Amino acid sequence: MDPRLVILSRGPGLYSTTRLMEESQRYGFSTRIIDPMSITTAVDGEGGRIYYKGWPVEADAVIPRIGFSITRPGASIVRQFERLGSIVHNTADAILLSRDKIAATQVMAECGLPVPKTIRVASMNDCMYALRAIGSYPLVIKASEGTQGSSVFLIDDEARAISLLSQMFERGMRPLVQEYIGESHGRDVRVIVVRGRVVASMVRKARGSEFRSNFHLGGSVEAVSLTSDQTNVAVKAANELGLDVAGVDMLESASGPLLLEANSSPGLEGIERATGINVAARIVSSLRARVREASEAAEEIRDALEKGTNNLCLLYTSPSPRD
Repeated sequence: MDPRLVILSRGPGLYSTTRLMEESQRYGFSTRIIDPMSITTAVDGEGGRIYYKGWPVEADAVIPRIGFSITRPGASIVRQFERLGSIVHNTADAILLSRDKIAATQVMAECGLPVPKTIRVASMNDCMYALRAIGSYPLVIKASEGTQGSSVFLIDDEARAISLLSQMFERGMRPLVQEYIGESHGRDVRVIVVRGRVVASMVRKARGSEFRSNFHLGGSVEAVSLTSDQTNVAVKAANELGLDVAGVDMLESASGPLLLEANSSPGLEGIERATGINVAARIVSSLRARVREASEAAEEIRDALEKGTNNLCLLYTSPSPRD
């Protein structure tokens, strides 16, 4: 029987979801795309169950494509699949950590990875401290949770910075203040890491005066060869955050690469078009190998148990030695 794969996605027609579906079928999976917000979970001491439209769902493997707006409920669905023994590309804990930008930055800094100076501001009372700690303008202000360049601003004076921070607090947002790396203005590097290996990389360039280089904001993309430092930083970042699949973003500074973040559901359209590399196939083949390894390990355990049972039977049925 073909291994069963569930792709958790609210957008079955999106490029990344479609590509993963295509490649999963090519690699022999029996694949379903399921909206994570349409899943019912039953939790108990024995692992529980998962239901979709009234029917139980069982999966050998899961690829979560969890959007930012459903991070926490989506992660709880991923965790339930984990409890039931599914192999997941990425775990619930890794998704939650990568989405919390300050927590992810803390983890990366603690393990010696290079990161820009970053401050999470708790209240308006600490705004002046945060701005002065960064030390110079322009600087970057952004929400602590967000994707595709949303809620990221380049601010060039104190008055605008205080005004923006005030607006963010009024809207219940949790702002970060971050140093601006002038030499990388409007340019960053996106690296796709799968199970500890770099499979593709590209440089993203902003359009016009825009300083955010995200592909979804109209930025241009092209393939790029990484330095050994960039490769090592990208792989270590994905590993430290526990991500099986990661889109690692970094800046090119005068002192070397600086890590911005690692995305747990990286888009595939820009990087596949820029590099010509079948990134979806790399992701799916890695998962297929994990499923195969798990199946072989389970078979070895069954064989060992069966052999042990047979030996016990022989022991109890063999004639007693005669004097």
